[in-house]
Amino acid sequence: MKKFFITFLISAFFITIFPVRPVKAATDSLNLDSPSAILIDSASGKVLYEKNAQEKLPMASMTKIMSMLLIMEEIDKGNLSYTDKVLISKNASGMGGSQVFLQAGEEYQVEDLLKCIAVSSANDAVVAMAEKISGTVDAFVARMNDKAKSLGLTATHFANPHGLDNENHYSTAQDMAKIAQELLKHEDILRFTSTYEDYLTKPDGSQIWLVNTNRLVRFYDGVDGLKTGYTTKAGYCLTATAKKNNMRLISVVMKSSSAENRSKDTATLLTYGFNSFKNNIIISKDKAIGKLDVINGKKSKVKVYLQDDATEITEITKKASNYSLNLKAKPLTAPLKKNTVVGTAEIIDNENNIVKELPIIIKEDLQKASFTDYLKHNFKVITGGK
Repeated sequence: MKKFFITFLISAFFITIFPVRPVKAATDSLNLDSPSAILIDSASGKVLYEKNAQEKLPMASMTKIMSMLLIMEEIDKGNLSYTDKVLISKNASGMGGSQVFLQAGEEYQVEDLLKCIAVSSANDAVVAMAEKISGTVDAFVARMNDKAKSLGLTATHFANPHGLDNENHYSTAQDMAKIAQELLKHEDILRFTSTYEDYLTKPDGSQIWLVNTNRLVRFYDGVDGLKTGYTTKAGYCLTATAKKNNMRLISVVMKSSSAENRSKDTATLLTYGFNSFKNNIIISKDKAIGKLDVINGKKSKVKVYLQDDATEITEITKKASNYSLNLKAKPLTAPLKKNTVVGTAEIIDNENNIVKELPIIIKEDLQKASFTDYLKHNFKVITGGK
């Protein structure tokens, strides 16, 4: 089988051995090469470090984080399937920059093109997906900007789905971290962004070698995404995510002077985060937090639980704070399936501030009471429960 290879200048190949700069106290600079950077906790969005994080800058192919977000939303809504076929247009095949040399008239599955976007930052693949979802690139870009507005991103504007330079195409480290945080709600994307190398099989049977432009996926423990970027104007950029010790972090560096320095800066940020902070579980999703009344059910009450652990990220030497709960839910009407969201729980701190609101669920099926159940219930009432 004939194979075609896309080769890369892997200047950061030896990043396994580069020294991570010593981390100073949280109030000190990390001495990053990148003029703009941020580190946040993915679960809460809490900022752990920032450097000029609100500065508007070109973001190059980190743009594809938003493109992938819209793709994953369509998949999770059921409007798009991984196995759906995508016909490559002349417009998509003519894209410059990073590409996997798709040819007009070829067909690929959505999963193949998403892999090309996530791993090889393929401009031709992302344009093909934009046309598949919205009909035209312009319509897709309009959706990108609408999504940015819905996320409250006032310092971001998209002019294309790939990230090639345009004066109306910009974002900030802070906004890119927020987009990444939203993308990570679609956990299956990590299956693609964590892949270091793979192949795209062409219709004629030949193959394109795909190598992840984010070398940290292989060389930094815990990194499983997300997206690099580079143009002459944008410099070297990287939005990364890593998970260790029940804590997921998101870092963004923009306008680094080299691929090696963006990797070093990212490693410095992540190492600082994992060495300086911890994720405390303040209320476990496995512990019942109350009971709700059930109308027309075999049971008159049911236990409720948080859908996910309530966590608090703190400095590694600090103990977890004390919190209280306020349930916001109405009586339930049977029947209901287990894992149904039945309300929310407000997490309240010592100063009576609501710090977050989390969904609550039931962990058992609620069956509707039968006529016999009503008779038994009435009999207990009459006899005093005997």
